[in-house]
Parts: sequence; C-alpha cells; structure tokens
Amino acid sequence: MSGLRVLKPGPQSLLQDAGRLGWQHLGVSPAGPLDWHGAAWANHLLSNPWGTPLLEIALGGVELQAEVDTWVAVCGAQVPLSLDDQPQPLWTRLPLRKGQLLRLGFARSGQRAYLAVAGGFIAAPVLDSVSVQLREGLGQALQAGDLLACQPARFTRSASVPWPYLPDYRCKPLLRVITGGDAASFEEDQLQGFFAQTWQLSPHSDRMGARLLGEAVQPPVRQWSLGVGRGAIQVPPDGQPII
Repeated sequence: MSGLRVLKPGPQSLLQDAGRLGWQHLGVSPAGPLDWHGAAWANHLLSNPWGTPLLEIALGGVELQAEVDTWVAVCGAQVPLSLDDQPQPLWTRLPLRKGQLLRLGFARSGQRAYLAVAGGFIAAPVLDSVSVQLREGLGQALQAGDLLACQPARFTRSASVPWPYLPDYRCKPLLRVITGGDAASFEEDQLQGFFAQTWQLSPHSDRMGARLLGEAVQPPVRQWSLGVGRGAIQVPPDGQPII
C-alpha cells in the first residue's frame, strides 16, 4: 500500500472521521474533527463524502513525502503550506506527485488544520470509526516513519473554497451561554461570579472537554454522574467548570 510518508509528525496529528457515534453510554466520547467547518471543506474540495478520514493537525509543523500521485486539500488554521518549498494556497485542491515534499509550517492563526486526500486515508476502524481518541487509548498520534495509506487519484483541474465561506481565525470567539438545566439550583452570586470573571484554559483540557481555571464556582449539591450534550458546562465538586 502506498500513500504519504511521515517525516515530521508535528506536536499532535490525529486521523479523524465523522466520529465514533453510539458509544457514549459506555463513556467513550465521539471524537471527530474539532473544527467541523474546516474538515468539511477539505473533504468537499476532493469530492469526498462527509466523514471521510482525514488528518487533523494541531498547530502545524508537519512534513510528508508522497509515495503516490494524488490530490490534497488543506483547510482550517492559517498554516504556511508548500510543495517542494514552493508556497501553495490553503482551502484549495492541489495535485501532489510521487516524490514531492508537502510541508505545513506552524499556524499564524487558528489551531487545527485539516489535510484531506482524494478518497480519504485508509485505516482499520475501531468501534466503527478510525478517529484517534488518545484519552481512551483508541489509536495513536502520528509518528515519524508512519505511512498514511491512500489510493492514487486524478482531477482535471484545481478548485478553491469561495471567499464568503473562509473563516477568520484571528477573531476572538464569543461563546454564548444559555442558562438551563441545573442553573436554577445555583446561588445567584455563584452564577454572577461565573459570568463576571476571566477564566483561563487549563493545560489538562483534552478533546473531551475544555477545563477552565479561575475562582471556584460552588456547585449546589453533589450529583450522580450523567451524560451531557455537546457544549454543556459541567461544574464538578472542585468548582472549576468544564465545557
């Protein structure tokens, strides 16, 4: 099997598809792309169905050598992209020829870039998905020397994402919060304290949740652990929220 040979894997590069659905009742988080918009466009440029396996690259710093003639697209974070040291555009379908060196520098804005290949990367599924989930020990991050297996592919011309659909990763995101669920059980001063203070992102955050650091929010009562929806804010006993 041929494909793309990993020369430099970057800080954390993971195969992702549409996610590992149907296993949350056993405590297995669904995984899948963190930036659905970037991942979807990378696959769409190559006429891949939604959820086709691609590579999620955290921060950049990746070098790959082609061992097959194919086409690729890189979307998401603003990383310098080059083929044989020649600059290339992001959000664009590009030909990649056997022997060429594909390099992604470190991101200028945004955090995750998505590298898709025509037909998708080939990997053995675990629990119905090839998505790597390090917390659960499902798969592993890319290592130097790995082969990202894929099939040869050919397009007649390049294509790019229309500019109205290009996000600006330099903008500071605004997270809107809707109070509900157990919010009514919190003391009013605790809720106000949550919204009023500046929170820091904990280094213990992972793909399952973003852990915040700040003045603790006192939860009303201890509760049994239960499943929550994507985007919910959980306040554990230590008072440091998890999104």
